[in-house]
Amino acid sequence: MFIKVNQEKCTGCGTCLSSCPFDAIVIKDDKAFINELCQLCKSCLSVCPEGAISETSEESDSKEKASGKGVWIFAEQRGGVVAGVSLELLGAGSRLAEKLGTDLSAVLLGAGEEEAGELIRWGADRVYHCSDDIVKDFNDEPYAALLSELIKEHKPEIVLAGATPIGRSFLPRVAARLHTGLTADCTSLDIDDETKNLIQVRPAFGGNIMAAILCPYTRPQMATVRPRVMKRGEYAAGRKGEIIKVGAGHIGSRTKLIETLMEACETAVNLQDANVIVAGGRGVGGEKGFQLLFELADALGGSVAASRGAVDEGWIPYRHQVGQTGKTVAPRLYIACGISGAVQHLVGMQSSDIIIAINKNPEAPIFNVATFGIVGDFFEIVPMLIKKIKEAKGE
Repeated sequence: MFIKVNQEKCTGCGTCLSSCPFDAIVIKDDKAFINELCQLCKSCLSVCPEGAISETSEESDSKEKASGKGVWIFAEQRGGVVAGVSLELLGAGSRLAEKLGTDLSAVLLGAGEEEAGELIRWGADRVYHCSDDIVKDFNDEPYAALLSELIKEHKPEIVLAGATPIGRSFLPRVAARLHTGLTADCTSLDIDDETKNLIQVRPAFGGNIMAAILCPYTRPQMATVRPRVMKRGEYAAGRKGEIIKVGAGHIGSRTKLIETLMEACETAVNLQDANVIVAGGRGVGGEKGFQLLFELADALGGSVAASRGAVDEGWIPYRHQVGQTGKTVAPRLYIACGISGAVQHLVGMQSSDIIIAINKNPEAPIFNVATFGIVGDFFEIVPMLIKKIKEAKGE
């Protein structure tokens, strides 16, 4: 698809110049031309008084769009165990596949056959499974080569992976090999009812807006999805599916993994697996306020998180940060104390089952996503909560 100027009709009047937000139209020899800056926004189509500007389809547009069927997810594994983000992708993929009336497949590299069976029980209709030594541990080059081959052979319409260090590392290589687009760090996915294209939603401009992105002309449509923003599908112990063995003996690699070292840290915070999180923002006032949060989290058996504002103030280390530039969490209970609710923070926690907001500003945006809201002074409300919880526990 491209925008074309009929040179015979064009009079060089320049009316179209101001309509283009990308400066993609230039006048040469008294004629308008579209250059490589064109983003297909179509703003210029209706402004030409001579009707000289039109949208033109290429043969490859319909050919690309017509090819491909099925939704695929890349099932990430660590130490031979399927990662949680893979189960979240299966939940998202099943919803997309249902809307498209197609099937859902997973690609599992490196883990055992039992893990492939687990993917089927979590919703996959088919699993392409390779357990060869070259893919036992993650390495960008063989992973990208093998996944690209599988996609070229079976032509799925949609391919999803987690926006994890692994997904971010090798999936762009796959997209480049296939000459298709890739939307990174998505927080929402849907299918356009009219065109059946994948709608890929992600934060843009520093998280100030949520952009809906389409890849209408090339296949597959590819995206990485932020962990802990999608809900897992339903587990069915008796679910049956097809496991297809894939060989990687012909795949080579210029690099070799020698050793994997696990970081040992006594103060490590695994917020993404926490069922209860107590989070604080600038409104808690400082380290004294966070001491109260740690006491509340301890009473609830939860973990402490923070907004970027609190981390920037130096009140708590970065490893506790939740939001666009921190971790994405989805606990059963999220208590937000003194957090205004900027979109950058919301994208990291709005998938929580229950959100309780405590803020003295009744107009704070956090109340728009909160299940329950308490308007009041943090230093009055939290000590009362701690006291009541301890009384209920008989402490």
